[in-house]
Amino acid sequence: MSRGRKSDVLDCQWLQQLMTYGLLSAAFRPADQVCVLRSLWRQRAALLRCQSRQVQHMQKALTQMNVQLANVIADVVGETGQKILRAIVAGERDGRVLGAMKNARIRASVEEIAKSLQGNWRAEHLFALKQALAGFDFIGTQLGECDREIEQQLQSLHTHEGEPAKSKPRGRARNAPKFDLRTQLFKMCGVDLTRIDGIDVTTALAVISETGADMTRFAKVKHFTCWLGLCPGTKITGGKVMSSKTKRCANRAAQALRLAAAALRTSQSALGAYFRRMCARMDKPKAITAAAHKLARLIYTMLTKGEEYTDQGQDYYEERYRERVLRQLSQRAQKMGMMLVAAEQPKPA
Repeated sequence: MSRGRKSDVLDCQWLQQLMTYGLLSAAFRPADQVCVLRSLWRQRAALLRCQSRQVQHMQKALTQMNVQLANVIADVVGETGQKILRAIVAGERDGRVLGAMKNARIRASVEEIAKSLQGNWRAEHLFALKQALAGFDFIGTQLGECDREIEQQLQSLHTHEGEPAKSKPRGRARNAPKFDLRTQLFKMCGVDLTRIDGIDVTTALAVISETGADMTRFAKVKHFTCWLGLCPGTKITGGKVMSSKTKRCANRAAQALRLAAAALRTSQSALGAYFRRMCARMDKPKAITAAAHKLARLIYTMLTKGEEYTDQGQDYYEERYRERVLRQLSQRAQKMGMMLVAAEQPKPA
């Protein structure tokens, strides 16, 4: 071996050799039309991140002018916040006039809003606020164009007829597209994924845009959850499990499912009861992964079998869990030569 030269085989050469022997499987890539939808949805997410930065610039400009609008209005890009900010850029400085623009849902009084608007109105900070508002509006225009492209692409992916069944109305997500996304997804998938508690239209589209509605590329549900990076790890040495930690994965669909799982904390559904039981058994990040794994299994089952999901409720889940625990205790008692006897309930007075 000559000095300064490695004898190791280059990675590219080694991978090429393995590929010629057929020992490497191709990475998952959805159909071309789904890839278009995936690119559009990722572009929309990037635009939302840019728009959020413009909101931070607005808040910074207000803070530098000592305008404490956030103390009385939680959202500066809501209806009231936008009216006040645009009036300030237009030249209005009277706090009572600005406070009178508040929506009826704002609890703060006109006097409280006027008191929070006593700033120094420095010209350089007003200029920064004006540019932040202009950037916010420009990105909003781009978001509208992106939404129209997404709607057209979803229409080209329709494979089913009809509309989703009417369900309990939910509040529209703030950053969701303005068109009827739920109906478009139903015509693409044939099932209503939003019937799963915790899955809203944006979460459903985030998953479908990454995977598509065709699950034939995944032989079983375990392959789907493994691709998402939500299944337990299998680090085994000598027949002993060394670690069952999930692998690191930057899968966007898995990220969306984790966010949906975290929203089950206060849900009164069976999934909410499952998530709270997982939180009692393990730390919260692991419980979120476990709940996201269950959501992924439900989505796979709905897309492969074409069946709608029906939530049995929290009481049904708790009763099933109680029966399962009692059955396990009874089996352990029988192995030890004992019998499980229920305690007598005290009679009401």
